[in-house]
Amino acid sequence: MSAYYAPLAGGILIGLATAILLLVNGRIAGISGIVGGLLSRAFPGQSSEGDVAWRFAFLGGLVAAPLVYGAFAALPSVQVNAGTFTLAAAGLLVGVGTRYGSGCTSGHGVCGLSRLSPRSLVATLCFMAAGFATVAVVRSLA
Repeated sequence: MSAYYAPLAGGILIGLATAILLLVNGRIAGISGIVGGLLSRAFPGQSSEGDVAWRFAFLGGLVAAPLVYGAFAALPSVQVNAGTFTLAAAGLLVGVGTRYGSGCTSGHGVCGLSRLSPRSLVATLCFMAAGFATVAVVRSLA
């Protein structure tokens, strides 16, 4: 697959998956909310068995998709130029940010913007600004 078509196909599949989840389940495909719903199972009465099934299915699809893609085309190489501590700190900060922002980039940026949500527009602009600022700081220190 051409280098130009793979991202296009990925974007179409993401849009299709989020639309189907919203139409069939009435749920937003925000990954932090999906995972958070699974974690809330530790507290009895928080979610039903059916609620857990679709969450596991969605997350399973996220894991399976690159495996299926890899069966037909070469996966792009991934290079991470950060240590374990940096990655753990970054993950923790992202988790805290999704709680303060009431969602993640997939929930706000993909689903919220497609529903013309003003709150999601502000959240997405904040995500992007924070990303730009982080890259600028990291590159200036390197």
